[in-house]
Amino acid sequence: MTTDASAAARRPGEQALAALGLGAPALDPADASAHSFPGGGTWRTEIPSCEGPEALAVVLKESSRLDVPIHRISQGSGVWMLTDAEITEMVEATGERDIELCLFTGPRGTWDTGGSVRSDSRGAGLRARGHDAVAGCVEDAIRATELGVKCLLVADEGVLWTLHRAREAGIIPADTTLKVSALIGPVNPASYSVFEHLGADSINVPSDLTLDHLTEIRRVSGAPLDMYIEAPDDLGGYVRMYEVAELIRRGAPVYLKFGLSKAPGIYPWGNHLRDVTLSTAKERVRRGRLALDLLARHGADGGMAPLGSRLPGVLRRFPVEGSA
Repeated sequence: MTTDASAAARRPGEQALAALGLGAPALDPADASAHSFPGGGTWRTEIPSCEGPEALAVVLKESSRLDVPIHRISQGSGVWMLTDAEITEMVEATGERDIELCLFTGPRGTWDTGGSVRSDSRGAGLRARGHDAVAGCVEDAIRATELGVKCLLVADEGVLWTLHRAREAGIIPADTTLKVSALIGPVNPASYSVFEHLGADSINVPSDLTLDHLTEIRRVSGAPLDMYIEAPDDLGGYVRMYEVAELIRRGAPVYLKFGLSKAPGIYPWGNHLRDVTLSTAKERVRRGRLALDLLARHGADGGMAPLGSRLPGVLRRFPVEGSA
């Protein structure tokens, strides 16, 4: 359940507007999420687009300097864009801080030879085109988990179900978590529930969903939700800083993702993009500090899940053929 402190949080400008006769109606308790993370807490934090060991070092240093707690760090270019040594270095660095590391599985349609993704309709988007693309994602998953990665990011429903089956079969560790990319994120409660049943442990919804949409989702699913508080330009560039307390109240359990608008794209990452990768990594942590300061000012910062927590709790799944 959401905490009393969260439910009673002050809204932006509330007292001044009320004094001017412009006060808003009281919040409806029925809109609040009834769900939380296992072990307590309604929100966790995530720093996305951390593309390699050097960027990770920048994020960890800046998070210490600005006192920004981090539950998860994610990467967008993909497992296949990192060497074994780079992955191992990232696993060790996040492990020392008890932070979950999430790496993207590839290939994906936007980098494939197919032309439909470049048409006006955008075709199938990031989804894995054909058997070989699915096989590449599975190869990435096995390689990453053997190197100690415990969270995998996916952008295809078939890949998600395949990796969930692999998890059930012991091909990848049972405690591997699977995260759905914002680029295929569901936009209604029915599709959100389908992703949960396919094996998703956290689901990144598009950043333009309304508060009412989040309430609708929470009426059918308690699977952790990922939400960009500030979205990259290719995801709309939305900045929802002043909504953060209400996003938590309605969307819990939720990962607050601190993205960055007005920043160049860096996928697929490489050393030719080093300077912009490091500068944007540092600024994402600062954006996190701004959001956390705002929560504190509004009295809505009391529901953070314990640092080091990463599992999603008991979720609903479609039955896997041959499983008990």
